[in-house]
Amino acid sequence: MKIAPVKTPIVAKKMFPNYVWDIATNNKELYLTFDDGPTPQITNWTLDTLKQYNAKATFFCIGNNVEKHPDIFENIIRDGHTIGNHTQNHIKGWKTKTKDYIENINQAQVIIDSKIATHQSPISNLFRPPYGQITPKQGKKLLELGYKIIMWDVLSFDWEQDISEEKCLENVISKSKSGSIIVFHDSVKASRNMMYALPKVLKTFSEKGYIFKAI
Repeated sequence: MKIAPVKTPIVAKKMFPNYVWDIATNNKELYLTFDDGPTPQITNWTLDTLKQYNAKATFFCIGNNVEKHPDIFENIIRDGHTIGNHTQNHIKGWKTKTKDYIENINQAQVIIDSKIATHQSPISNLFRPPYGQITPKQGKKLLELGYKIIMWDVLSFDWEQDISEEKCLENVISKSKSGSIIVFHDSVKASRNMMYALPKVLKTFSEKGYIFKAI
């Protein structure tokens, strides 16, 4: 069952104004994000698809996956996309002590930064909590450490096995507007819906004059 709306309510954004939910802009710009990678086959397919539209995106990577698939991670950097931290083991903030949560994030950050440094790319300070689960105390600590907590404006629900490919596409097409941060996943679980929807999202909005930027 879905536990969040496709479009983030304004009240949620106002409750947590220190988190980034969308990007203020008067231009036709969208911000695609991909969580849970890097993943063999799926992430490289995603990169190839983005390249067809000269689209840039932000990849919120799991530290453990970066360790297992360093070559794929380097492909993301090489293609000019932005990297974000998605914890070391995709843990739930609501079920984790703050100290343990921060340590898990820092563990991932060390791995991510070491890989980025080899490409002489800027070190990332972006973080997205898995499942969107983060306590006020955890959020406060991360902000104090200099992280930008990136949430979202539109959820594709690509990971939901009980929704159709067409519904996943509709979620994004119908709810996205200039400045929207959109969530997809470059994961096995989400691959059916994401690999159907992403090319059509890129095509539809490109034809309307939108560009896709990294955060």
